[in-house]
Amino acid sequence: MNHKKTKTMVQLALLTALIVMLAFVPYVGYIKIPVLAIQATTVHIPVIVGSILLGPKCGGFLGFVFGMTSLINNTTEPGLTSFCFSPFVQIGDGLGGSPLALLVCFLPRIACGIVPHYVFRGLQRLAKQPEKSRKYALLASGVAGSLTNTFLVMTMIYLFFGQAYAAAKSIAFEAVFGVIMSVICINGTLEAIVAAIIASAVATAMFKTRIFQ
Repeated sequence: MNHKKTKTMVQLALLTALIVMLAFVPYVGYIKIPVLAIQATTVHIPVIVGSILLGPKCGGFLGFVFGMTSLINNTTEPGLTSFCFSPFVQIGDGLGGSPLALLVCFLPRIACGIVPHYVFRGLQRLAKQPEKSRKYALLASGVAGSLTNTFLVMTMIYLFFGQAYAAAKSIAFEAVFGVIMSVICINGTLEAIVAAIIASAVATAMFKTRIFQ
């Protein structure tokens, strides 16, 4: 039992280190897209892998680390909408400084580390031949984890910061919903495809080598 706990802690430490490395290497973990005034990310991929291989508790912890890197990133290198992710950022009069930014920053990322585990396990239990259908379950888990993050982040921005988001982007509030949906559909879909392919490949390799078993 102690050996298993130690092994899990080492694996968790490795994935945590990978998240930190991705987050703070320029244009690798967080990729700014000026046109949409957002950042695409690859930091959620180790979170998804950890969720699948180590379980929802470890996945949730990795999601928390993901959220922490987002908080630091948006605080130290603020962009147009960084006030949605950091209560320490203010842009213009009355834009930012809200503690609700912490909810946007952390809750979707923690959920990103929990959902993939249950999607993977659920699909494996439903499958008549779990081994043969594993790759499809892994792909679905990658998509689910990535879309969970994107959908929750953008929905919470709309609910908590809709007016401020419109002001920051110099658009009418009525146009915010369309912008939010375009980010979910375009950016969210691309991130989900990348996450599904990479997370599935990494998890498959880990299953074969039994490193995470």
